[in-house]
Amino acid sequence: MTKPRLLVLVILAGAAVLLLTVLYGKIAPNGKAPGPLAEPPAAMAPFKKAQTAAAVPAVALNGAGGALKSLSEYKGRVVLLNLWAPWCGPCVKELPALAALQKALPSDRFVVVPVDAGRDSQAEAQAFLASHGAGSLQTYVDSNAAVMRAFSAVGLPMTILIDKDGHEIGRAEGAPDWAAPDSVAYLRSVVEG
Repeated sequence: MTKPRLLVLVILAGAAVLLLTVLYGKIAPNGKAPGPLAEPPAAMAPFKKAQTAAAVPAVALNGAGGALKSLSEYKGRVVLLNLWAPWCGPCVKELPALAALQKALPSDRFVVVPVDAGRDSQAEAQAFLASHGAGSLQTYVDSNAAVMRAFSAVGLPMTILIDKDGHEIGRAEGAPDWAAPDSVAYLRSVVEG
């Protein structure tokens, strides 16, 4: 092999290694972009990032008029699934913040999905949200505790952050300050990421 050919091969091999290094840093072994989630701000405590982004369970939510809505129907948008109940003090306290968060982020790319796990009717849940500063949010009920079981919820409130592809990327067992500027900025970065 001539020296110029050998030099070309060495340069091409080096370029290939460089390209693979760059791509490997951007693409996870499963072929998905890892989209590393930054550490959440203090205002979002007790929110914790998931160790791995796992697909969310296939559950149906009971909505207006008894219509069922699957979480998969939100694919393409970041979802903040919030399990709450009217008898849960921290749940009630965070409802206005969840409504403010929904207004702060683009609804075509982000949605707050509050699910009443207190087993109220959909109409009762909607009236409760309206009377507590969250009437702008859609209302869903978990009348048979299927959503609670699917997400292994042991207490309320519990909120699951779901990425655009339907993978859980974090959850809060408790009530973060969703409307705090740092929380809104953090979730905006997730939506735009």
